[in-house]
Amino acid sequence: MTQLLVDSHCHIPMIDAEINDLLGRASELGVGHMLCVAVDLETYPDVLQLAKTHAYIFASVGVHPNQHVEHEPGIDVLVELASDPDVVAIGETGLDYYRSSGDLAWQRDRFRTHIKAAREINKPIIIHSREARGDMIKIMREEGADQVAGVMHCFVDDWQTARAAMDLGFYISFSGIVTFKNAKEVQDVAQKIPLERLLVETDSPYLAPMPYRGKMNQPGYVHYVAKFLSDLRGESFEKLAEATTNNFFTLFKDAKKII
Repeated sequence: MTQLLVDSHCHIPMIDAEINDLLGRASELGVGHMLCVAVDLETYPDVLQLAKTHAYIFASVGVHPNQHVEHEPGIDVLVELASDPDVVAIGETGLDYYRSSGDLAWQRDRFRTHIKAAREINKPIIIHSREARGDMIKIMREEGADQVAGVMHCFVDDWQTARAAMDLGFYISFSGIVTFKNAKEVQDVAQKIPLERLLVETDSPYLAPMPYRGKMNQPGYVHYVAKFLSDLRGESFEKLAEATTNNFFTLFKDAKKII
């Protein structure tokens, strides 16, 4: 199959046999590139090694908002790690008020640090947002996230939040959640997003799209996310696939497209 698609956000198991199977299946489903996203600095070397082993895989560096770490990375550490040519973004970072509770000032401080690092090294930001839309947009504005832009990954917020993020130059990415029958608000937003701001992802191994909901997700399944979106929006699959791929390489300017 022609390699039409990019999985703009995935987490790949670091088991050789599984990796080979997942990558082979992705190729069969027309996925030519993928961004493997870091969630902490402990597993970051494995993420980076994947990118160095496979030219069509790119890496990011960051600490997920739900991760509790012994040593919080500063701007200098993030910038140094992100200077590797195979690292195309800072993140995943952001705010999650659903899985974390109590005084979450540490989460907001971490988010600000990631944005500052992204600005210093001039690489886009991968943002995770869960039930924190007000503080999310507020911090993005205060810290100048529009200077580097980025992506609101696995988008599950409302249209107002999507518009505010796009006003800051951000792209909106949809995962398998958009295919769920009860995801009416997400589907409504997905219909309104301009094609030139749209990305697709799996967030694998989580959130497998229909018809694989409840099973382990994998990068190849971004095909089903893209197919659902093309039907939902009344666009051809080829048009949506081409646009989201072009959008990916426009945003992640350090990612090199393999022809």
